[in-house]
Amino acid sequence: MERFSDNPILHPIEEHAWESREVFNAAAIYLDGKVHLLYRAMGNDKVSRLGYATSLDGYTIKERFENPVFEPATDSERDGCEDPRLSDVEGQLVMTYTALREYNHLQVYQIALTTIAKDDFINRQWNWQSRKLPFPGIRNKNAVIFPQKVNGRYVMLHRIDPDLCIAYSEDLTKWCDIMSVMKPRGESWDNWKIGVAGTPIKINEGWIVLYHGVSVERMYSLGIVLLDKDQPEQVLYRSKEHILAPKEDYERFGKVPNVVFSCGNVVFDDRLFVYYGGADNVLCVATISMDEVLSLIHR
Repeated sequence: MERFSDNPILHPIEEHAWESREVFNAAAIYLDGKVHLLYRAMGNDKVSRLGYATSLDGYTIKERFENPVFEPATDSERDGCEDPRLSDVEGQLVMTYTALREYNHLQVYQIALTTIAKDDFINRQWNWQSRKLPFPGIRNKNAVIFPQKVNGRYVMLHRIDPDLCIAYSEDLTKWCDIMSVMKPRGESWDNWKIGVAGTPIKINEGWIVLYHGVSVERMYSLGIVLLDKDQPEQVLYRSKEHILAPKEDYERFGKVPNVVFSCGNVVFDDRLFVYYGGADNVLCVATISMDEVLSLIHR
């Protein structure tokens, strides 16, 4: 992948208490001629909230709100709303995120889900609907909803350590047919644990999905898979090598060293834009042409 020459595209803002320490791991969606980013931010209270920014060209930030647009509101997420992912499903936006609460210094995290009308989102009316826990009490994270139903059902990718898993639902509330899709690979860059990155992308051959892999040396890199169009629990292709790995200083040094971690990607102008957190400290972007992506999965 090609890194943007002016990375990082978002830094913490010291004057904003809620995002004074880290800004990273952003959901991304292309609507109304612009890229919308919901990024994770942390301040001195160490609570994760979500900020909002936009870009017209995918690289340069055009606007950035001074206040968070989503923050903890329930007991299960009182210590943070982390790592959002956005999908446009039949005219409404579905956001998944990790709900965090600490008990006696032990982190308890689980998947949370909410929705918002597309028009409300575009018009910056943050009318988030009820917040749901798809798997109450289950330690689980890194969830994303497919942007289209498959065989009449919603589809979710998520991680139950250390595997990338799938689940299906009729109503976004009750989930079933949970199974592992991929496991870590021995002697590889993704040999410790794996999880989904941004929203799946539908092409003629199936679903393109970016995923993060973590090595036993705790290095976070990105790879790519192709899932079957009608049975997305079936993997048709999985990259042997990573497509983006920590190399630059802003990826190697930070709150968590040696991390490129993505929660959002969009496609426009025949390029795949991947937004990723560098070392859990800043937000960056890298791109690759869709022709190059297709050439990878056709090898």
